[in-house]
Amino acid sequence: MAAHADHRPDAELVREALGGAREPMAELMRRHWDSAVFLAARILRSPELARDAAQEAAIAALTDLGRLRSPDRFGAWFCGIALNVSRRWRRQLRAEVPVADSDHPSALPGPAEAAEIADLAASVRAAIAALPEGQRQAVWLFYLQGLGHREVAAELDISIGAVKARLHQARAGLAPRLAQVIDIREVRAMAATAEEQWAEVSVQEIRRSEGQEAGLRKHVMILKERGVPGRVLPIWIGPAEAAAMALALESAETPRPFAARLAASLVEAAGSGIEEVRITRLLDKVYYASVLVRGPAGTAEVDARPSDAVNLALAAEAPIRVDIGLLGVTPAALGTDEAAAYPVATASIAAETRERLRREVSDP
Repeated sequence: MAAHADHRPDAELVREALGGAREPMAELMRRHWDSAVFLAARILRSPELARDAAQEAAIAALTDLGRLRSPDRFGAWFCGIALNVSRRWRRQLRAEVPVADSDHPSALPGPAEAAEIADLAASVRAAIAALPEGQRQAVWLFYLQGLGHREVAAELDISIGAVKARLHQARAGLAPRLAQVIDIREVRAMAATAEEQWAEVSVQEIRRSEGQEAGLRKHVMILKERGVPGRVLPIWIGPAEAAAMALALESAETPRPFAARLAASLVEAAGSGIEEVRITRLLDKVYYASVLVRGPAGTAEVDARPSDAVNLALAAEAPIRVDIGLLGVTPAALGTDEAAAYPVATASIAAETRERLRREVSDP
């Protein structure tokens, strides 16, 4: 038992902590730590993960204490943050973890650990305060208030894609500032998880160069992030893939199904489905992609070329997602002269392809 138990109400301790005192905050942590760990364990089903989640919640509470509207409800507020952190981690884990042991000993932090958390919170607070305003707001709401992407977007009156972009930029800015002062377990949510790093895109258009022999013409597929003006990704593709994509975008009927339509039908006939396709990385000027196929045994990831993957997504009406770090390229980045060399747009490419297919069918 502590030699000097502090029986003052939470509200009084919160006011002192806001004034800069460290011991009141440590006392608040000691009072409500077990409850936060217990609630986190109910969701994460792991005492170790629950303790990590409570520690992240403690950092969030310390750095965001000024936003607590009712100081007398600190315990409920802190436990609520722990629950939000746990739910987010649970979504990220996507797998069963061991059942929590209800008789697990308390992980109550001692005075030294509580002081260390307070010092750590000061470093995190300073790093976040140095971020640009838009990134700072997104970090406060997503990581410290525990809101989801959709809720942050509504709060800031921006798109979900813009929220993800701000968080991605904030992580890049925070990493060098925090690398020397914070353990990776305590910034686990700062990592770019599968939920956070993918931006949904659509095929804005297909363009083609003109004035060259058919075999020398260049084609470019332009992917546009949904809800974020100007954030596009141009990728050079082959003529056959461009023709199939243009037909799909124009909803044109063809005498026979193209390869992507055939592949989508085969996957469906096998009792499976295309969950989504992803443009995953850029390596040595080559883009890479993958297709997530849902089958009886679970979801499998299959490597693919971006043009094939996107054509398959169009045929299967599946989402197309891009690693958010690849976005931000505008058509002007192709170069003014080079962009002007791609004047033929989707509708023209589709019309030419339909006419060619018609001739192939009618000619003996």
